[in-house]
Amino acid sequence: MEKSKKKELLDWFIAIAVAVVFVIVIRTFIFSPIVVDGSSMMPTYEDGDRVIINKFSKQISGIDRFEVIVFEAPIGEDYIKRVVGLPGDSISYENDILYINGEALEEPYLDEYKEKLTDHAPLTYNFNLESLTGYKEIPEGYLFVLGDNRRKTTDSRDPNVGLVPMDKVLGTAKVRFYPFGNLGIVR
Repeated sequence: MEKSKKKELLDWFIAIAVAVVFVIVIRTFIFSPIVVDGSSMMPTYEDGDRVIINKFSKQISGIDRFEVIVFEAPIGEDYIKRVVGLPGDSISYENDILYINGEALEEPYLDEYKEKLTDHAPLTYNFNLESLTGYKEIPEGYLFVLGDNRRKTTDSRDPNVGLVPMDKVLGTAKVRFYPFGNLGIVR
């Protein structure tokens, strides 16, 4: 009887140890939860939203334009922003329209925000990549990111953030798990 209790305790210990190692591996290399801090990604993500970042996807499929990423900002915090420019892109904004390599692109994720504007000023003020960064095109290994709340965000337009090195990207943010009323995949 004594041996079976010891074996059962050992089995439980091993099961718990394996589970802990499994959780640590998943959290370190594959998925990690973050809390959105601030209003810079409204209306896509609200202050206090809980989001799961996928750390593994950037190694498999790379990072696509308009994906939302989390990255280590130079000022010591993790930021959540939308990728607008990829290596080789020339970017400008004119009359609230995004131009990539001279071609106007739609940003449907901003429509809701633009509809709520009452002051008739643009959501995104005019700029071009060269005036902000000195580069005509985004260099290899870097990204240009913007917050969806273009008037109240610190993003690649700010010299303290600038272009984001790809090796500082922690992962992509596609799944909101809190608040429960907004649970699901965010596009």
